Amino acid sequence: MFGLVPLATAAAVTEKKTRYYLLEQYFMKSGPQLGRMHEFISKSLLPAIGQAHSGPKIYLEALIAPHTPQFAAIYGFESLDHIEKLRGAVGGNAALQKAMEALEAGPVPAFEEMTSTLLEAAPYSPEIATAAAGSAPRLFELRVYRSPTLRQLQALHERMAGPEMKIFHRAGVRPILYASTLVGTRVPSLTYVIPFDNLAAREKAWATFGADPEWLKLREESTRKHGEISSVRQMTIYRATPYSPVK
Repeated sequence: MFGLVPLATAAAVTEKKTRYYLLEQYFMKSGPQLGRMHEFISKSLLPAIGQAHSGPKIYLEALIAPHTPQFAAIYGFESLDHIEKLRGAVGGNAALQKAMEALEAGPVPAFEEMTSTLLEAAPYSPEIATAAAGSAPRLFELRVYRSPTLRQLQALHERMAGPEMKIFHRAGVRPILYASTLVGTRVPSLTYVIPFDNLAAREKAWATFGADPEWLKLREESTRKHGEISSVRQMTIYRATPYSPVK
């Protein structure tokens, strides 16, 4: 099943450039795997992708997660065709293929397991900006909320796009991406990504949000009208790598 759902909301929809996101997560064992991945991404993969793709690119290392060590990459695309074009460009890059062969020729695999999820940005999701030169790496919290039904996922999007976003921003929670899963596990689901300067800033923002009287009222009204619209919640906190274009 593809977690397809109409994403029309009451919020104003602006013209978007980045419509699809590819989320890749790599799960590793303690040891040299993570270091080898950092070296391969920073010295070989990122330069090759940068030549062929101008969309958002985020590289992350898990700080707090159900499984560590873990590495994640997020790529933004204007269309599905752009994903295929990038795959072709990367596949035809001789230097990158040589580096990949070296990565896979090590005494242990580069990673134990990898997952890939195709996301469609919600109409109200903002564009992701590249970091200014010299910016310090931030934390990025990735949240995945699975809804019991497509109808309830739509209700979750409508709540996010309207009153909840205003409360978020007031509390210091400013997501840079809201998206539905098109192809992947745990559908239907909403994925959103929030940057924070540090863990203290994150704790303060979520505490402020959780205690907001308007949010408490909104949650009660939403539950009464739609039931529990997010039945499973998963959270991972990453730190942007020093070489990540978005950090």
